[in-house]
Amino acid sequence: MVSPIKDIREALELKLFPTVMMWNRLEGRPRTHNFDRALKAEVRDALWMLTKQWQMGEFKADDAGSPVFAKIHITSSHLQKYKAADNTVQNFENNVPLEAKTEQKKIAFKREEKKISIDIRLQMGRYWLQLLKKYALNYRDIYIDNYGFTMPPNNRDNASIYAHKNVWQQYAAISGRAMDGYALYEKIILGTPASDGIVLSDPGHQTVLDNDLANDFKDWYAKIYLQPNDEKNTAWLPNKLEYQFECSATAEKTEKKLSAAEYYQGHPDWYVFDIKEQKTNNTGEPLNKFTDTFIPSHIAFEGMPDRRWWQFEDSKTDLGDIKPSTTELSKLLLMEFGLVFANDWFLVPYTLPIGSLANIEGLTVKNNFGETIWIKPTEEIGKENTSWSMYKLHSEKQNNTLFLSPTAMKVHESDPIEEIVLIRDEISNMVWGIETVIPSPAGIGEKGSEAALRVRQFHENIVNKNTPIATLPYSAKISYQAMSNVPENWIPFVPVHKKNDNRETQLQRASLLRIIEKDQETPKKIKPQSSILREGLDEIPKPLPYYIHEEEIPRAGVKVSQSFQRTRWLNGEVFVWLGMKKKIGRGEGSSNMAFDQIKDVKD
Repeated sequence: MVSPIKDIREALELKLFPTVMMWNRLEGRPRTHNFDRALKAEVRDALWMLTKQWQMGEFKADDAGSPVFAKIHITSSHLQKYKAADNTVQNFENNVPLEAKTEQKKIAFKREEKKISIDIRLQMGRYWLQLLKKYALNYRDIYIDNYGFTMPPNNRDNASIYAHKNVWQQYAAISGRAMDGYALYEKIILGTPASDGIVLSDPGHQTVLDNDLANDFKDWYAKIYLQPNDEKNTAWLPNKLEYQFECSATAEKTEKKLSAAEYYQGHPDWYVFDIKEQKTNNTGEPLNKFTDTFIPSHIAFEGMPDRRWWQFEDSKTDLGDIKPSTTELSKLLLMEFGLVFANDWFLVPYTLPIGSLANIEGLTVKNNFGETIWIKPTEEIGKENTSWSMYKLHSEKQNNTLFLSPTAMKVHESDPIEEIVLIRDEISNMVWGIETVIPSPAGIGEKGSEAALRVRQFHENIVNKNTPIATLPYSAKISYQAMSNVPENWIPFVPVHKKNDNRETQLQRASLLRIIEKDQETPKKIKPQSSILREGLDEIPKPLPYYIHEEEIPRAGVKVSQSFQRTRWLNGEVFVWLGMKKKIGRGEGSSNMAFDQIKDVKD
């Protein structure tokens, strides 16, 4: 007889009795092979569902019907005219991206009568030598001699070369060995024959050089770099540090004018334009009219909640993972649209070409209850525009024109060639234009502070080398300093009164003197090295003053950069141009400039 177990837990732990333990997993055992009924998700209590709908207020809604049929009528016109700032009106070019047309700026090849953009000069010279080889013309050495690089003398006038080791090394490497292609190109576009100054071995080569090679050379440069035909016909406003341009389309005696009064973002899309619609005597082009019927389809986007059961949404965009604060209204609206009202939006299948201005003249929708509804805009036409909406052009009166801007989808941007920061210095009561990046003669951007320091040291070394040592000792305990030094990449802008106005002021570019102790030469003015701040300095016959509107420099400051832009257009053509962007700065600053100081002399 087996004695009864007093404590089963203790018996199991001590293993007093041999046991065989196993577990069975509980699983559903289907009684049929047909799962249709299980997947129907049948509602057993319809009254409970109706009560829940009443409780949630769903019966108060008016959008119970779904659109099943629609008819639309659309009219559209295309851009025909373009105007840069206050310049003459031009025909709109459909084969050029709008940002390239607006931002294009002539590449600077000279600064203070000295050659810069050496990299592009070498590129052009190399292509011309390739053309000579292609046409079997043996004039390579002659063109290098006539249009070559020469090493300038080592003096203070050439500090931009000798103060920078990399620039000096490049000049030494190409002097007498490479061709300056831009020097030849400059002569050709001014009407000088390409064969000018060349001793020809065959008189028939003159026609080949002046026509075939010259035309090929000009066409190649125009394809590589987009340059304005007229340097003055530009949309850049130096006194406002931004672009300004207009586009217009005229159709059936109605002109729609799009104006971008303050463009600096780098992508001229719908948000930079104001629209003004007015009647005109010009008939213009006929309107493009489109009328069609279609079955509306739901829109779809990444992260949109799916309407079907057992189907997971796209994990790339998780709208439910957005964590906005209570003050981030835009994020809250985005989440509400994506998670709550996404299935209320439908798609109209109509393709518009870029550069067109379209209006929906009529839209009717029939729902699944057989009701036909005339869809009207949420804002009334002709009344003052006080609301904001997506993809909507700003206008004084309500205007529902949709504009598809002819801009590039993707633009590759180089490192900044130039970059300046304009800050307010309340202590000195002026504005400083700080050149943080300047274009070196080699053609790349370098730090303005380092370049300014090297130039300063170059001048000091020459002064100290040429100045004899003073024989009289200086025994005073104090010294008088008229003005403290400021880095040479800091360009002052001083407030001046506007012409014929005793109240309004504007900022005028000024210059500091390069004052070096023991310097026997007359101090020279320090000029900016960036083309952004050199506005008017290189004008002939004499330099022009440069003014900036005071309201364009807020307390936060302004940062303006210039870089090469590259994109591929619709037909595959590549465009490269110089473009500028403006951003907000990082606040006020101080140069620590002081006048009339008494300082202790260090032992």
